[in-house]
Amino acid sequence: MAWLRWLTVALCVLQGGFMAFDGARALLVGSYLTPGSGEHAGQLGPWAGVVRAVGIDPESTGMKLGFVVLGGLWLVAAVGLALGAGWAGWLGLALAVATLWYLVPGTAISVVVLVLLLTPPVRRALGPG
Repeated sequence: MAWLRWLTVALCVLQGGFMAFDGARALLVGSYLTPGSGEHAGQLGPWAGVVRAVGIDPESTGMKLGFVVLGGLWLVAAVGLALGAGWAGWLGLALAVATLWYLVPGTAISVVVLVLLLTPPVRRALGPG
């Protein structure tokens, strides 16, 4: 079931690529990507309320750097998973748990990655950690 591992890699690239891009963009231009029209135009996603609730300003430089770092780590995990490195599974599990706050699509991706990394075919493909 190698396709499960490649699905996991793809989801890590999707999550990491978007987080790194959005955080870097926010650092460069001052704001994250937001909807351009509609009911939620110009508003951050539900994740902003989560981080605000624990005392973090979603628009702070630290939060933007956090996006870049988490995104980069997701990409490192994707490369490790693609290469079958045992440590990558542990990194992926840690990142998936650490990114559950990233409502809504990020949470969904994190949950799917958690499930995939815990399935026997993917665990076997990674070998010992």
